[in-house]
Amino acid sequence: MWIFRSFIAGFISTLVFHQGLFHLLYLAGKIPRPAWDMTATPPLQVPAVISLAFWGGVWGVAIWAMIKKQGNARQWLLAIVLGALLPSIVALLFVFPLKGMAFAANWDPKMWIGAFLLNGAWGLGVILFMKAFGRK
Repeated sequence: MWIFRSFIAGFISTLVFHQGLFHLLYLAGKIPRPAWDMTATPPLQVPAVISLAFWGGVWGVAIWAMIKKQGNARQWLLAIVLGALLPSIVALLFVFPLKGMAFAANWDPKMWIGAFLLNGAWGLGVILFMKAFGRK
């Protein structure tokens, strides 16, 4: 049951925390496009934000599997730190090139910091939702 709950936590956290911070950064003029991108993405033609949320759900399962047996305070810290690091590194080093984008975003510090902030916020959302859903 924890797999389902952690997937839902990651999915919802993407829509609320990741995209919420993305929107705030857009409003502040730090990001050139708004959040909650509804552009259809191949191969299934689902909105980009739903595709992102799906992968957020998959990452939610992975992160929770790594931290579920840790103490409460350690869970919070690990959710944010691992949430910031792991999806960011995979995205910048593997996903970007697969999508025809620059490897590691050309090592642009703004892109790396932005990824860490967005995914750290996502990790915070995952742990918040998992705590709200209960551990049993």
